[in-house]
Amino acid sequence: MAISLIKGQTIDLRKNDGGTEYDLSQVTIGLGWDVREKDVGFFAKLFGAEDEDEYDLDAIAFLLDANGKVVNTGRKTPTTNGRSISYYGGDVIFFNSMEHPSGHIWLTGDNRTGAGEGDDEQIIVKLNDLGQQYQKIVFVVAIYMGKAHRQHFGMVENAFIRAVDKKGREIAKFSLSDDSTYNGKRSMIFAEVYRKDDSWKFRAIGEPHTTDNFVDLLKKYI
Repeated sequence: MAISLIKGQTIDLRKNDGGTEYDLSQVTIGLGWDVREKDVGFFAKLFGAEDEDEYDLDAIAFLLDANGKVVNTGRKTPTTNGRSISYYGGDVIFFNSMEHPSGHIWLTGDNRTGAGEGDDEQIIVKLNDLGQQYQKIVFVVAIYMGKAHRQHFGMVENAFIRAVDKKGREIAKFSLSDDSTYNGKRSMIFAEVYRKDDSWKFRAIGEPHTTDNFVDLLKKYI
């Protein structure tokens, strides 16, 4: 049975307290969210409310060494699909660099609305194949252009991050409850996976930040 984590809690990904041993040859880190519905009032409903801006939460992963640093930030590329100049081809997985050069960790796509059930974005990692130079993976979520669109986590509900093994079994899930401390916050260090005693641990973090640019968070790791 999957474990529902609380902020700061850590578990062993390979085996839970019930004795289930999970297949870590390929683990899916899934991120999901819903946009909180606005009460637009009777007349707005009657005459048709103006369409909302897309609400784009991005899943990002930083691969860290034993010193807790991103060794290879990759190279910079020009603007792509309206995105700002950013890192590409290194140990940072995000919308403009969706697959790691090793081929062992990748982002499956970029969901810009949060619509639909289940995971809205997924980062898949072959933990057993990941080189020993990588000791930790930090998972970040950021609201793209959140400041410009006046969006923040206080406008999101049912947000979660979860780990699923190769056989589709949910290992752990960390859900964000309604919390006023997330108001005005547009990025978050959501969780991390790290090596420990020949296994991998999963830690729920839930550390929010006001910036909507994940590069601001990356700076502490380079």
